[in-house]
Amino acid sequence: MKILVTGSAGFIAGYLVEELLNRGHTVVGIDNYSKYGFVEKSYDSHPNYSVTKGDAKDLPLMKELAEDCDQIVAIAAMIGGITYFHEYAYDLLAENERIIASTFDTAIWARKEKKLKKINVLSSSMVYESALIFPSPEGEQLKCPPPLSTYGFQKLACEFFAKGAFEQYGLPYTIIRPFNCVGVGERRAKNEKEIMSGNVRLAMSHVVPDLVQKVVKGQDPLHILGTGNQIRHYTYGGDLAEGIRLCVESEKAVNEDFNLSTPVSTTVLDLAEMIWKKINGDKPFSYTSDKAYEYDVQKRVPSVEKAKRVLGYEAKTNLSDTLDEVIPWIVEQIKLGNI
Repeated sequence: MKILVTGSAGFIAGYLVEELLNRGHTVVGIDNYSKYGFVEKSYDSHPNYSVTKGDAKDLPLMKELAEDCDQIVAIAAMIGGITYFHEYAYDLLAENERIIASTFDTAIWARKEKKLKKINVLSSSMVYESALIFPSPEGEQLKCPPPLSTYGFQKLACEFFAKGAFEQYGLPYTIIRPFNCVGVGERRAKNEKEIMSGNVRLAMSHVVPDLVQKVVKGQDPLHILGTGNQIRHYTYGGDLAEGIRLCVESEKAVNEDFNLSTPVSTTVLDLAEMIWKKINGDKPFSYTSDKAYEYDVQKRVPSVEKAKRVLGYEAKTNLSDTLDEVIPWIVEQIKLGNI
């Protein structure tokens, strides 16, 4: 199968492209490298991979790339850590709407004029930002109050793009909601605003690299946002890539939506203590709470039953093993000045 992946140089896409190539698919990538700048990937020289430096909003270019593709995986978006939600509240909404509209215009054209079978849309756990039922099953995003952040609201809009394109143009889709990806490959964003967290200056505002950076630099007590009671489901990037691939390949995924996540809940405080112990050993853990951000959602707990039942998908990598892989990589990136 030949698959167009937008935002192919990004964090989750890095895992996905490798997963697709390893399973024998041909991947066409497009990325404007606006977030990190150029990042070399292990698969750049793979014979079944080609990447174009370009903008997903460039409709003629998108049509050219999609001309002989079987599916599209729409990942390209302006996305970052929690500071993005506040610093770029308008840009997140406006830019990501332009990107997703161009991508769907391409898919609708390729479905009608060429051989495209389906579009796969990466949404976000943030569509459940205002959820009141936990675990939150697929469909709850339509019953709970709408997201409060412009990022969460725009991701919900992406799902309505899929709904509208199918209703009007018969474009098949799969909606994919990854939860809290943790892995290697994420770097300092070029336009990320630096913030102080205690005595450490951060430019990521993603919880795992930020916590690792502070512990490595000797911060004691460790500064965390809020009380640390925020509940998340930290899911290994390789596991998410497998789930996305299954969504692409499975006929059962057509016109369906899936939460892709580990079933294990972890508080930020538990995560912080786990990272502390892996780096500091038996040194007593101590922390202090900084003022939380407005859109620091206190609880995101997905139902994973549907993905298991329909796709046979389960995220199997536990958080401890994930951190054993990720922490040394982050430490090396700190030395190189990439984080």
